[in-house]
Amino acid sequence: MRIYPTFFRLCFSWMDAERAHKIGFTLIKTAHTVGAGAVMRRMFAPSPALQTTALGLTFPTPFGLAAGFDKEGQGVNALANLGFGHIEVGTITGQPQPGNPAPRLFRLVEDRAVINRMGFNNDGAAAVAPRLTRAVAELGKTYRGVRPIVGVNIGKTKLVELDDALGDYLASARTLAPSADYLVVNVSSPNTPGLRLLQNVEALRPLLAGVREAADAAAGRHVPLLVKIAPDLSDEDVADVAALAMEMKLDGIICTNTTISRDGLRSPAALVEEKGAGGLSGAPLKARSLAVLRQLKAAVGDSLTLISVGGVETGAEVQERLDAGATLVQGYTAFLYEGPFWAARINKELTQLRK
Repeated sequence: MRIYPTFFRLCFSWMDAERAHKIGFTLIKTAHTVGAGAVMRRMFAPSPALQTTALGLTFPTPFGLAAGFDKEGQGVNALANLGFGHIEVGTITGQPQPGNPAPRLFRLVEDRAVINRMGFNNDGAAAVAPRLTRAVAELGKTYRGVRPIVGVNIGKTKLVELDDALGDYLASARTLAPSADYLVVNVSSPNTPGLRLLQNVEALRPLLAGVREAADAAAGRHVPLLVKIAPDLSDEDVADVAALAMEMKLDGIICTNTTISRDGLRSPAALVEEKGAGGLSGAPLKARSLAVLRQLKAAVGDSLTLISVGGVETGAEVQERLDAGATLVQGYTAFLYEGPFWAARINKELTQLRK
């Protein structure tokens, strides 16, 4: 019997979604700081059989936490206790920014989905970098052998003009790359005006080349670099991004971000309209996210690491993405509905499926 869904219904479902997120995250971090971390690490440790090699790194499990949950690197070690094989921090921008006005996070419970227009609210690269340095050092001391991997997702500061985006991304890359196991260029959030225009290959090529050079120089090593794309790209645009990634010998692609589509939702149209603009995540993305993954796999073969994200809720769905060509899989929205035991349950289901 799963207790958390009942707890969610009674304690969180009526509450403002962003406030509920902050309370839940605070509880997770508190459990770590009061000494429960060691117990949780033992309880939720993934089976060694799930270890996965990707990006030149060894992940304890192919299942990780997508960017968006821990936007500022405040709880990396606490989240690692829960069984995630990697935690992707961000999106982080070159300059600190408050994000869009609240309310800006909304649930569609009937669809097991979330609409967000957070707007990359974060403390900025300079403030986040030392937190990540400390977090990675703690992980290295805490875990014997394979430790959870820390990815860093960077985006454009809202006040920076599109023509100046490269410099903004470069500032973030130089600041954050030394603390990152891998780096992600986010050009696919719908909540920063004009950002998705950077998915055009002619804009993307110099951006990725510049970030890669800056990151490697700052870190003194090769930092695996990936780009995160939107599910709303046409099949032709997906093919163009795949071709560019192979041409540039990029390390990987994350597919996909949130969608601006509202097609096929169960929630009443009036309720959806009331929530307003923003990126939709969760179960409604399953079909499109899987389709983009399959298209990319057909295009790139084994030359790139593909990380699939969008609508996964169960171990069977994670395995489906792996079978379709993903090396790693991420989740986020179902974490809000399923609670702190979700990653451990996914890992247990994956282990059973592989026996």
